[in-house]
Amino acid sequence: MLDMYEEFGYYKEDVKSITLAGIEGLEKIQTILNTLRQNPPKTIGSYTVQAYRDYKADTITDAVTGEVSATGLPASNVLYYDLNDDAWVCVRPSGTEPKVKFYYGIKGTSLEDADQKSAALGAAVLAMADQMM
Repeated sequence: MLDMYEEFGYYKEDVKSITLAGIEGLEKIQTILNTLRQNPPKTIGSYTVQAYRDYKADTITDAVTGEVSATGLPASNVLYYDLNDDAWVCVRPSGTEPKVKFYYGIKGTSLEDADQKSAALGAAVLAMADQMM
């Protein structure tokens, strides 16, 4: 496994969930998704957003050129951000619980680097969500 990491990179993925119960919680979840949809972030933590996908609107937008293309996938209340350095963030509401979930992944140069980058991106995602509530 370490040989594969050395050859291809130390990839790490994780998820952060924010539980927001009740009617107010559902409204906050929609506020987060609507805010991200209407005002896509230019950066998330130390990463620059290269492109973002809105699966509900069936669009992929290049953050640099503004060019828009279709995802070609079924409509879903999911947002996905391609970041520099092979990092990414995906946001969606839970289908079974009063939660909004932030999935993310990074590529490190070592196990320690991957752990540090993952922790930093996770903290940045939570801070970003906190600003929208």
